[in-house]
Amino acid sequence: MNGAETLVHTLADSGIEICFGNPGTSEMHFVAALDREPRMRGVLCLFEAVAAGAADGYARMAAKPAATLLHLGPGFANAISFLHNARKAGQGIVNIVGDHARSHSRYAQAPLTSDIMAICGGVSDWLHQSRSPAEVAGDGARAVQAALRGRIATLVLPADCAWEAADAPAPPLPAILPGAVAPDRIEKIAAALKNGKRTLLLMRGRCLERAGMEAAGRIAHATGLRIAHDYFTPRITRGAGLPAIERIPYFSEQIVEALAGLEQIVLVGAPPPVTFFAYPDKPSWVTPEGCELLTLATPEEDSIQALTALAQALGAHAPGSLVPLVRPDIPANGALTSEAMGAIIARLMPQDVIWSDDSLTAGPGLQKFLVNAPAHDAIYLTGGAIGDAKPMAVGAALAAPGRKVIAVSGDGAAMYSLPSLWTMAREKLDVVTIICANRSYNILNIELGRVGAINPGPKTLSMLDLHNPELDFVKMAQGMGVEASRAETVEQFAAQFADAMQRKGPRLIEAVLQP
Repeated sequence: MNGAETLVHTLADSGIEICFGNPGTSEMHFVAALDREPRMRGVLCLFEAVAAGAADGYARMAAKPAATLLHLGPGFANAISFLHNARKAGQGIVNIVGDHARSHSRYAQAPLTSDIMAICGGVSDWLHQSRSPAEVAGDGARAVQAALRGRIATLVLPADCAWEAADAPAPPLPAILPGAVAPDRIEKIAAALKNGKRTLLLMRGRCLERAGMEAAGRIAHATGLRIAHDYFTPRITRGAGLPAIERIPYFSEQIVEALAGLEQIVLVGAPPPVTFFAYPDKPSWVTPEGCELLTLATPEEDSIQALTALAQALGAHAPGSLVPLVRPDIPANGALTSEAMGAIIARLMPQDVIWSDDSLTAGPGLQKFLVNAPAHDAIYLTGGAIGDAKPMAVGAALAAPGRKVIAVSGDGAAMYSLPSLWTMAREKLDVVTIICANRSYNILNIELGRVGAINPGPKTLSMLDLHNPELDFVKMAQGMGVEASRAETVEQFAAQFADAMQRKGPRLIEAVLQP
């Protein structure tokens, strides 16, 4: 047994069931070892960022980490953007990064020699380089233990540590579970919710799944407080039959307006809200002056346990009002808008889909109707590195087979991760990808004025424009084996989306939006 085999068996013994990889020469022994471990599935991705985004989506829906297999420092660098998103989302990933053999790493002139630990360090919460074949399996077990805590764990594996003989797999290490919130803190928050102050319960993390949402709904009904989640929340179960919840807005002035008048904010697995960017003459810190910040549960604590205990302490047993199911009428035919798309999707989508979303300017129109759609899970862009809706959809589909996945992205963002379509086709994933095509980086057109860059000239505007040449997502998708069509009217989109909901397998709809 070589080092790679001990590592693969250790990962499988520790509960890792899937590896999203873009391997190279240094990882060939790991790839070969996958053949001899039936409990682990290897999924080929044509770009490292797709592997990272897929591992993120898998972790969000499976509630456990996946592995990635990446090729030296430059390969890891290609994955950094979506590993950044996963880290911001608190999703554990085990990165196995092949490196030069120890005897070869001395040659700085070798093309792929790099400061690999520095490259990996920027987005890794746990980082280690194996020093010998005998240590590889134990290093892998420690990496999984870190990832099970929601950490980005990166193990750099020199090629000779993979190919040389090693003893045996290492036993799994115990998972470090989220800590329970102490009774005295529960009592403190319960007392604060009885003081009559205008209160918001700000939630993030696993408490936004059904059990936590239902507990929060009982608390809101008993106390009259508002419940909300941040704009870029990792995952939320929402829709008909669940408590209504606000989404903190995107733009700074909208956040300030939404939070105005609050006297206390109770944080449940969430940090205090701040704006996405800094803007001239606008605040980054948006908590109202004089508003007290109280913590019910930190991100490292069991937020569902905390909410359940708080509901019990308050005697909050009644579920309160739940979101009604609203199936909007199909809008009248005409030019396609994001709001019309949202109505059509809410009308036709089935129960229990997974909604993967990194849309920005199209987002408000889409979301308007989805809050009353059949219950579903939504996973969002978290770290601001756009383009991850499609890769996350790959991971989500593999984590939850049997559930239809809808991925929504803008045309600019979609180009960041186009190879994910190929993986959808190869794996025959039931993912419907919707490209909101406005032929521009429209969010930047909006931000141009907001940051004070006035009177933009033609060179500036051309940097934000996606014409000349115009992107053709239908041809690109078809070239990677995904059935695709273009919708330019309400009627066309309704027909194409209805068809996509009735059939399994990967499908892309390029929705050309009215300017």
